[in-house]
Amino acid sequence: MSETLARLRARPETAAWLDALDAADASAGSGYPARTIDVPVGAALAGALRDFGVLEEDIGPIVAALPGQEDDPATHDLASRTARALVEAMGDLHPAEESGAAFAIPAWPAETGPTGRCFAIFAYAAALPHLRSYHRGHGVPDDVTRATVADLGRHVLVHRRRYGTVGLEPQGWLSLHLRGLLFQLGRLQFERATLWERLGTAVRAAGEPFGPGDPALSVHIPDFSGPLDPTACDAAFARAAAFFPRQFPMERHAVAFCASWLLDPHLAEVLPETSNIVRFQRRFQLAYRTEPDDESTVRFVFGHVPADLASLPRETTLQRAVLDHIAAGGHWRGGVGWVRVPDGN
Repeated sequence: MSETLARLRARPETAAWLDALDAADASAGSGYPARTIDVPVGAALAGALRDFGVLEEDIGPIVAALPGQEDDPATHDLASRTARALVEAMGDLHPAEESGAAFAIPAWPAETGPTGRCFAIFAYAAALPHLRSYHRGHGVPDDVTRATVADLGRHVLVHRRRYGTVGLEPQGWLSLHLRGLLFQLGRLQFERATLWERLGTAVRAAGEPFGPGDPALSVHIPDFSGPLDPTACDAAFARAAAFFPRQFPMERHAVAFCASWLLDPHLAEVLPETSNIVRFQRRFQLAYRTEPDDESTVRFVFGHVPADLASLPRETTLQRAVLDHIAAGGHWRGGVGWVRVPDGN
């Protein structure tokens, strides 16, 4: 067994992921690529990184983080197999459990260094040509494809700002993009999804003719995309209402939903009514609040969770509200809300 595989097998999370890759290979259907998907190296990898919107200062370190095929064949094989799992699940709203686990890439052990931190990038670069082909087949405009995959570059930037090193965290998030499920449409991202049991039941209880298992759009709010102002959000929803019936007419996305810390009702009690956050959450009808999760809210607002919250800045109304609520013994819980998608005609 190679050193790379030994390290991955030694940890439960990465060992389970390796088992999932093995299961995906064993249960591959007729649509599975028959040949190996090559992992780009050198100039080809650098080109893919530019397509992903990675800054020039990070391209060299990422390219250098991929060992040569002869030096570490296991990493190349794993990246290729992960790319194959992504391609097998391309566009599938209901991937098999094994396939889903195969591209839910966990963090690699720290001792794998930049190779481990960048592993998912190598797999995504290998899958990128197949995503482009899928987008073209559904008539997705080139500008939407470019904006969508540029989310990888944003996350590489977040990693460097947060940790001072090159890498990608979380590794598995971009699998939604590379499987043809998520699209950037202006200020917001919209993911082709389905209503889960609790959410679908709440939507149906509100009198809508939709319920668990029905197609829906999951709304995501990316960083570094400008203010979350109502005009930009209105434009994004309008684009989504026109985009999905045209590009994916076999699915009816009449409902959009958002599961986020931004939908905690307590935010409306501590922020001005004119704040973009409050106006954003009021777009949605709250289905339910999630379990207490102070850590997620702190991470989204401040970028990291220090051992001592008192060390965090208190420069904005939002920062002070988040910290004061926790200091007073309260908890941030987030929420799940839904809204009808406007008519795109």
